[in-house]
Amino acid sequence: MENDPHQADHPQDTVPEDEQLVAYLDGELDDESARQIEQRLTSDSALRDQLSRLERAWDALDELEQVEADVDFAKTTIEMVAVAAEEEHQRDVEQQPAKRRRRWLIGFTGMAAACLAGFVAVWGFTPDPNEQLIEDLPVIQKLDQYQQIDDIEFLLLLHKHKLFPPEADDDEA
Repeated sequence: MENDPHQADHPQDTVPEDEQLVAYLDGELDDESARQIEQRLTSDSALRDQLSRLERAWDALDELEQVEADVDFAKTTIEMVAVAAEEEHQRDVEQQPAKRRRRWLIGFTGMAAACLAGFVAVWGFTPDPNEQLIEDLPVIQKLDQYQQIDDIEFLLLLHKHKLFPPEADDDEA
């Protein structure tokens, strides 16, 4: 097909060549398209051969015996279509509650996930108000002793002479 000069000459043709030729044989093409096909036929023997084969196949179809469908065939076909449509409709009706439950479940799950994400975000980023109290607990426990001291120089002097008990002894005191 890559070597076909017609496709190289007519890259805008999107309809396959056989379909164009069949439409030409049926007289379904507009005047411009029919004229283009005729111009191509004058210069391309392969295209003429292809058209000739299609014409012979078309003529052979005319020679076949015409079979007409009887009334029962049409009636049973319509009944089969109606039954299939009714079954499809019944399946849709039966599936509606399940679809509705599934939508509610998905919505509820989404809301629960959003609430959980919000809780985790607030819990993770909000500072704990008791954290500072826990950090200051050793000072708070000895607050009465510290309030009896007049100035900081006295505390520094006691610390320099190592008169403060070690931290491990704080629980015993």
